[in-house]
Amino acid sequence: MKYEYLRTGTASIEQEDLRMETSIPRRKLQWSLAAASTVTAIFVLSNAPTPLYAHWQAAWGFSSGTLTIVFGAYMVGLISTLVVAGKLADRHGRKVVLVPGLIAAVVASSLFLLATDVLWLFAARLLAGVAVGAAVTAGMSATIDLAPEHRRRAGSKIASAAMVFGAGLGPMLSGALTQAVATPQLWIFGIVVSISLFALVLATKLPLQRAIVERRPSDPLWTWPSAPRPNRRELAWGIAAFAPGITSTSFFLSLGPTVLVTGIGNHSALLAGVTACSMFLVATGIQFALARFDFRTHLALSSIAAIASMSSLIVSITVSSTPAVFVIAAGLAGAAQGLGQLAALTLISTRVPQRNGAESNAALNIAGYIPAALLPVGTGYLIQFTSFHSAVTTFAAIVIVCALIALVAVRISTGRHSDNAVRGNVAICEQADDAILV
Repeated sequence: MKYEYLRTGTASIEQEDLRMETSIPRRKLQWSLAAASTVTAIFVLSNAPTPLYAHWQAAWGFSSGTLTIVFGAYMVGLISTLVVAGKLADRHGRKVVLVPGLIAAVVASSLFLLATDVLWLFAARLLAGVAVGAAVTAGMSATIDLAPEHRRRAGSKIASAAMVFGAGLGPMLSGALTQAVATPQLWIFGIVVSISLFALVLATKLPLQRAIVERRPSDPLWTWPSAPRPNRRELAWGIAAFAPGITSTSFFLSLGPTVLVTGIGNHSALLAGVTACSMFLVATGIQFALARFDFRTHLALSSIAAIASMSSLIVSITVSSTPAVFVIAAGLAGAAQGLGQLAALTLISTRVPQRNGAESNAALNIAGYIPAALLPVGTGYLIQFTSFHSAVTTFAAIVIVCALIALVAVRISTGRHSDNAVRGNVAICEQADDAILV
């Protein structure tokens, strides 16, 4: 792959090296944490509406199918942003994507604050998806970029934890306020607007490069996001584990409150919020608890957790209709996403050249979020044509099969390619880049 650092036509390689060296002292862990806080802020917004969906559905009279379409609008905004944001963040700098994404977050939270019918929710969720697309490309890449060079793995862990912590904090805040105040919508999204505004100001202060690489005249204007060819195997490993995990958590976020009401008979908005929060607290905690294991173990455990989660979901609506089993299923889904995400981000941050980091993150999340959008939406509409239990069981069975295939295929593939071989692929890619720069 051929890359050049963005400079004027007369700039020398020595000047470019000097510029890179002077930027290194600013790569402190504190700045990495600051970048991570912008990711957390956006993910607080992304899941804060979850406990309110059942309330809105009852107040405004829309179906479960419409509810999943609202969730699907979020996925449309997210995936559309991922398609272009990765390359933009690599070519023109992380702020070019992150700052507009945070502006979208402020507008989205304002729309939620003022919403009076389902059309407001469509617009708000669409913009929330745009904001999350910016977070998982530019925000998470900025978190890794700003970590000291010798702590790249720590940067990956911070980026991954920032995402799942924010995703859990949002519904917990929302669920608690729903139970505590008479006008939860105003309180919840008033707080979220404030958090988003603070993150927007912070993002403008991050000491990030204005550009990572330059598009050469021979390069196409647009290509589908991907990792460099020597690293696509590692990206595929990450996708195989991440996709079932994120699809499982997406189900609990979109249809989880409906399952609690219809399948289990529990109408507590607080329980819906606590379930979503616990799911992402597990996702955060398990990354730190199992950090000492290698990526192969993380990949395998992610698939196993997804299988266990969906099996528990089936049990919760067929054998033992109790909230406890449902909460366990959600926690296992969080473990599946957290471990799959950690493994994938570790592979990207340590194996893929930095100049392709945001694009590789985009490719990872596109592959994960497409099934995470289509399967819950399909399940929401299937509920209208078959029994509730049959629709949910069908969804769970599909995820179980996919996770089982991923577990076997990835285990075999990673066993055939030693860690040294993987490192060798990256070394070849970086040596080719250095030869071109010289």
